[in-house]
Amino acid sequence: MAEQTDFEGVLLIDKPAGITSHDVVDRVRRVLRMKRVGHAGTLDPMATGLMLVLVGKATKLSQYLMSLDKEYEGTVTLGVTTNTHDADGEVVSTKPVPELTEDAVLEVMDTFIGDQYQTPPMFSAIKKEGVPLYKLARKGREIEREPRFIRISEFELLRFAPPELDIRVRCSKGTYIRTLAHDLGEKIGCGGHLSALRRTAIDRFSIDQAIPLDEFQEMEPAEIRKRLLSGYDVTPGSFMV
Repeated sequence: MAEQTDFEGVLLIDKPAGITSHDVVDRVRRVLRMKRVGHAGTLDPMATGLMLVLVGKATKLSQYLMSLDKEYEGTVTLGVTTNTHDADGEVVSTKPVPELTEDAVLEVMDTFIGDQYQTPPMFSAIKKEGVPLYKLARKGREIEREPRFIRISEFELLRFAPPELDIRVRCSKGTYIRTLAHDLGEKIGCGGHLSALRRTAIDRFSIDQAIPLDEFQEMEPAEIRKRLLSGYDVTPGSFMV
């Protein structure tokens, strides 16, 4: 089958749970019959939601688009800590959840708002001497990680139902929401992990604009072209393709 070359731009795709971001790119490649496809921001397999998939010359926009602020909604389960800080990991410890009030939880959440440094989890794709940390973690190794500068501009409690807390986060690039969930649990005093996550926005782009991946795989080329955003649509003038 000959490769198509006439698709170019940015697709807003709604990633389902259970597959990697690379899997999403592979499926888009197969539909478009193009090799030049990438994305601007990884989602863990457990997570769902908005991905910016870059097609053709728009792959040049990756670094710019990855730097945009992001918004997430998720669930923190208190009392259970895992080695990955999310539900995909192995349970490390369990502790009883203390008697909590909504106001007490909000007070702790407020301490995370603003500029700060966050220590990335061992189970991450960050490399140490060329080796991804998750490969070292799988061997039972834990090494010192350099804290990264992040900004959390909004941290909202959507549902208070201990041991579960539904949250909404608006944050800068490089923020690990699962580590935020872990750290929140530590500050509350019982530990915790991220048990669900959905990316709902990237800058001004909303999940409401996204195409579910399974629907995209059934779309005709003409429909796909209508949904492609150009470099002019997604970037300021100095970054136009």
